[in-house]
Amino acid sequence: MTVTDQVSDDHAAHRDLADPAFWQLPRPERLAAFARLRELEAPVLFTPRPGTARTSGKPFYALVRHADVMTASRTPKVFASAPGATTPEPAGWAKALFGNSMVNMDGAEHAALRRIISRRFTPRLLAATEENIGRLAGRLVDEMIAERPGDFMPSAASRLPLEVICDLMGIPAEHRPRIAAQIDHASEQVGVERRGRLRIPGRGTASLAMMQLVMARLARERRRRPQDDLVSALVRADVDGEGLSSRELGAFFSLLLVAGVETTRNAIAHGVSLLDRHPEQRELLRSDFERYIGGAVEEIVRHSTPIIQFRRTVVSEFELGGRTFLPGEKVALLYASANRDEAVFTRPDLFDITRSPNPHLGYGGGGPHHCLGVHLARLEMTALFRELLTRRTVIRRTGEPRLVDSNFDNRVGSLPLSMGPTVT
Repeated sequence: MTVTDQVSDDHAAHRDLADPAFWQLPRPERLAAFARLRELEAPVLFTPRPGTARTSGKPFYALVRHADVMTASRTPKVFASAPGATTPEPAGWAKALFGNSMVNMDGAEHAALRRIISRRFTPRLLAATEENIGRLAGRLVDEMIAERPGDFMPSAASRLPLEVICDLMGIPAEHRPRIAAQIDHASEQVGVERRGRLRIPGRGTASLAMMQLVMARLARERRRRPQDDLVSALVRADVDGEGLSSRELGAFFSLLLVAGVETTRNAIAHGVSLLDRHPEQRELLRSDFERYIGGAVEEIVRHSTPIIQFRRTVVSEFELGGRTFLPGEKVALLYASANRDEAVFTRPDLFDITRSPNPHLGYGGGGPHHCLGVHLARLEMTALFRELLTRRTVIRRTGEPRLVDSNFDNRVGSLPLSMGPTVT
């Protein structure tokens, strides 16, 4: 038996998704707003009010139904990621200085870069990474039990994905503390400030510049003396003569850290909180971990939806969801809404690790921009939850997670915890 989250009504259909104040509402109220929008005949246009256009961007249509989000994701020739998948769109000078991110690319340019990167994730590399993830998860939980930290985020949730990616890339240990601090700073540029204004993606230029500098130096070193790591593989030309330039490597590394670390840390934190709030689900998972962990990971991602939305620009006229979209119009792909669509998920507000099927869009809606790090995220969550749930010492949250107001990601700022009694 599972427990349903309480979802507030409060006339949510009239909430304005272009208003920064909307993203400071409690999450249940936002989910209720999405539910009301799904009942309407066609996608709604939201226009930033005067005084907020600088931060909220251009008018956009909200795609809130599972089918519409999936169709837009799988029709990239109509719904383009360029010139930018976030709002506001990245400035031209930022692209020139730091390189263009894969999330803002389309067509042949995106396919070529994705192909170069995908080829380097060899079975041997992934097998070694899986073993490393298991060791890291065990060490981090050992340290938690010994040190008894008061916050789960810096003690395990953030450290595991960061250490995994740095090990995978071959980042020297001396650079990692500074990189961790820069990730937090760069990630905080996406969201809603407490003053009610949206933070602007890309304001953390110093953070991005520092990460680019680290990668440029490492790329030069690995070209001279290759090692058995991903940076060496990415900067060396393969049989087709394809390899990443230092700037392309820096842009990929920035994306991998901010996207890969942030999304996984948030999913892990929400998972800990969900399992603690639903003890019957936690005990079911504990009763046969290997049987249920696959479904638990997918349900945690669906229920929490670490990335709330991405934007697309319409390239050609297209009929979708009861409306004809025209070239130049902007649409928001609201994964947070699609993952609660009643047309696809029975009792969608229920947290149920046995949910099957579970065609959530937490990794994107398919198509060329489907998340490259899906396998890695699943491995990390599985390894850490195995350690958390099979130890004799019980780790429990002592309060609700502090969520960071954001229209981009479902970010957890802190999660208080304690070490519980020993299980005999």
